[in-house]
Amino acid sequence: MPFMADQDPATRAAALRAQLLHHAHRYYVLDEPEIPDTEYDRLFRELQALEAAHPELLTPDSPTRRVIGRVLDGFAPVRHAVAMLSIRTETDTTAAGAMAFDERVRRELGLGEDAPPVEYAAELKFDGLAINLRYEAGVLVQAATRGDGETGEDVTQNIRTVRGWPGAGGQVPQHLDGAAPAVLEVRGEVYMRRDAFERLNQRQRERGEKTFVNPRNAAAGAVRQLDPAIAAQRPLSFFAYGLGETEGWTPPETHSATLDALSAMGVPVCADRQVVQGAAGLVAFHQAMGARRDALPFDIDGVVYKVNSVALQKRLGFVTREPRWAVAHKYPAQEQMTRLNGIEIQVGRTGKLTPVARLEPVFVGGTTVSNATLHNVFELRRKGVRPGDRVIVRRAGDVIPEVVGRVPGVRASYVPNFRMPAACPVCGSQVLREKGGIDHRCSGGLFCAAQRKQALLHFAGRRAMDIEGLGDKLVDQLVDSGLIRILPDLYTLASDAGRARLSALERMAEKSAANLVDGLEKSKHTTLARFLYAMGIRHVGEATARDLARHFGGIERLIDASVEQLLEVGDVGPVVARSIHSFFRQVHNREVVQQLRGAGITWPEHDAAVADTASRPLAGKTLVLTGTLPTLTRDEAKALVEAAGGKVAGSVSKKTDYVVAGSEAGSKLDKARELGVAVLDEAGLKGLLDAAR
Repeated sequence: MPFMADQDPATRAAALRAQLLHHAHRYYVLDEPEIPDTEYDRLFRELQALEAAHPELLTPDSPTRRVIGRVLDGFAPVRHAVAMLSIRTETDTTAAGAMAFDERVRRELGLGEDAPPVEYAAELKFDGLAINLRYEAGVLVQAATRGDGETGEDVTQNIRTVRGWPGAGGQVPQHLDGAAPAVLEVRGEVYMRRDAFERLNQRQRERGEKTFVNPRNAAAGAVRQLDPAIAAQRPLSFFAYGLGETEGWTPPETHSATLDALSAMGVPVCADRQVVQGAAGLVAFHQAMGARRDALPFDIDGVVYKVNSVALQKRLGFVTREPRWAVAHKYPAQEQMTRLNGIEIQVGRTGKLTPVARLEPVFVGGTTVSNATLHNVFELRRKGVRPGDRVIVRRAGDVIPEVVGRVPGVRASYVPNFRMPAACPVCGSQVLREKGGIDHRCSGGLFCAAQRKQALLHFAGRRAMDIEGLGDKLVDQLVDSGLIRILPDLYTLASDAGRARLSALERMAEKSAANLVDGLEKSKHTTLARFLYAMGIRHVGEATARDLARHFGGIERLIDASVEQLLEVGDVGPVVARSIHSFFRQVHNREVVQQLRGAGITWPEHDAAVADTASRPLAGKTLVLTGTLPTLTRDEAKALVEAAGGKVAGSVSKKTDYVVAGSEAGSKLDKARELGVAVLDEAGLKGLLDAAR
């Protein structure tokens, strides 16, 4: 609660200390924060202000006077030879924050207005876990967490598993390059890249296990695992940013040169750093990194400014728990607290139903947010959020805002668990969830208004009905104007009245309308496989559509097929069979098929003899295409193989008959050689086809 004018300062200060100690323990020790950093910073600043106004309230154990943390049970304590202190945070996220720091430095150094600008080393503020690496004679002998600044945890075995990211570096070296000092302690941050974090959480979801709030907590939790094997499964990286104890080595005279020296020894150092002059240089760096923040592969919550000269750093010294010569300058918070007013369902363009949080508007990530995704009902329940809760909302760049979790607290009254609807809120069709899946979907498909635009674009695609001239913008116009409600409406545009309505659309000239009508007429002559693919049936891609067409020979047999009959089709498993069966059980989907046939869409009808592929030269053969062929595109090569009755697979296995390899073939070629699969070039493929014929 905020400080009130009539509230006893001593009582409030005690309450703030208790809150800060609790939340710091959750953050630094348990790696399970309950509130966003901005809320912790607000409480911290309030306590600082109270202690400044009432010095008699300042206590030796106040969070404002020390680094908070402790050694977890199970880890050996490590006493730091040089204390690992934190640095002051400049919470003004504007240019004024940088200018205020420069002004303080100049004042402490006694520099007048005519003195030259101070030189600074400007770096990124990584969102990870601070680590001290101790090298003796160039060999990594110990790694320790910050802990309380004086004593940390021995996490050496876990840190040895930090392998970085392929092509991006970030590996903790076990040995330093070149002539190494007797003792060199490297300080830096263990972090997790965003792409690695997303893959980790996806794996956790698939296993039904706990997901992580953010990359920082995932990284910290990995480092502080008692089992190094678990830590080894987490994709971690490392960046160095400073020194601890050194023996037998004289560090360079500037901080930037020190980082250059560490880099030369093989220690990962972030390239996004600069030496700048004065306040203007700090402001420019802060703005430039802010513009790039969302494009970086890892999270930062600000930048760090350090006086570059080591001699000046010594002159400036420290105050309580912080160096006077460094500051962290933050960006607008990407996480904030607010109230969850309600949960509604949004139906996406592909029919996926997503629970959406309706929030008390909150400013986060540079904009006001009133809606946020809850992903799916299982994620929603894992996070334990219900209407009326205080929740943490996260927004980074252009990423859709999401509810990260609930702020612990007692609910005023019972609120039932949220349940997904049985019927689509848009079209009323049945809502289905595949066995073992996590997403709920509308079965309306071709009928559901929410899926209308996506269904039209897919239907018109080059590999489906191939309707020239029907792109995103025109589909938006056709749907938004009410000209198209369901797929068969497309073919009414070929009438005189339809042409007139088309020509009346914005930016739709008579010639453009004529081209679209021509495209529609051409699309009427297709194949059953293309038509089935164009229907957008979940899990039915081009290959499955061809298999269905060959097996059933006609649309009527397919529509009436049971799940058991669908399972007789090669490569159609239970999930795909149920998806096809459910699609054609929907009356409106069957009606759309009939109306499209009535609009003139035709294809050659296959009898059983034609449907049988056994007589084709590559029948029963599986080929894999990899690399770039000299004259054939991937699609052209695939078409040749399939026309000969063969199947093109996406990966190499023992069941693969041939791998067709072009230039830059990569891992599939290696796998083929490992398994002893026959490898062909383009000439070999053509020879195989000719011989088969």
